[in-house]
Amino acid sequence: MTSTGETPDDEQAQDDPGRRLHAVAVELAAMAQNGLTYGTDRYDLARYERLRSMSAEVMALLARTGPADFRAALAAEAGHATPKVDVRGALFDGGKVLLVREGRDGRWTLPGGWADALDAPSEAAEREFLEEAGLRVRATRLAAVHDGSRRNGHAGSPWHIYKLFFLVERLDDARPTAGLDGETIDVGLFGLDELPELSTGRCTADQLEILFDHHREPGLATDFD
Repeated sequence: MTSTGETPDDEQAQDDPGRRLHAVAVELAAMAQNGLTYGTDRYDLARYERLRSMSAEVMALLARTGPADFRAALAAEAGHATPKVDVRGALFDGGKVLLVREGRDGRWTLPGGWADALDAPSEAAEREFLEEAGLRVRATRLAAVHDGSRRNGHAGSPWHIYKLFFLVERLDDARPTAGLDGETIDVGLFGLDELPELSTGRCTADQLEILFDHHREPGLATDFD
C-alpha cells in the first residue's frame, strides 16, 4: 500500500503529551542549529545556543536522564538541520523474517542502522546486514520510506529520522551470525504470528507486515510518508 496522508500514529502523537513534547524539542533543536549556522549577530547566536540547551533539557526530562548527553549530541551537529537516515534490510525465508537482537535493549529488530557518509542507501543496508547478521545480501527493492517520529515514536532521540526499508536477498550460504559489529547478540527467523519483543524505535510489527506484503506481492508501490 502507498501512504501519503496522516497515519494513526499522527493521531496518537496528538493525544500523547510526551510524544508531542518530544516533537517540539526536536523542532526547537533544528531551529537552533539553523540559527547557529546562518546567524551573524552575537546576541542572536547566544539566544540560539540557549534554545539548543533548552531543547536538550526537555529531551532529558522525557528520557528521565541528565541533559549532558543530549547537549553533546546536539552540539556535535553542524550545517543545516536535516533528518538523519536509518536503513533496514528485510530478508524473508518462506513465511519468516530474519531478525537480530539488539545488545542495548535486548529486543529484536531488522538488521540496520545509520547510513554512513559516501554510502549509497542500498549499500548502507547491505553493510549493516553483514555486520549485524553475518550474511552477505543484495538489496532488491525499496519497500518503504517512513518518518520515524510518526511510525516509531523516537522519544529517546534528539533527531528527526527517516527510515528506509529494503527487501534483500542472500548472496551466500553462510550461517547467520550476530555480533560481528559488537551491537547484536542473537539472530533468528520468526513468523509474523510469533514475533519476539520488538525494538519498536527501530521497527514495528506494522512495518514488518508491510514488508511481508511487499515480499509476497513484488508489484506493490513503495509505502511512504
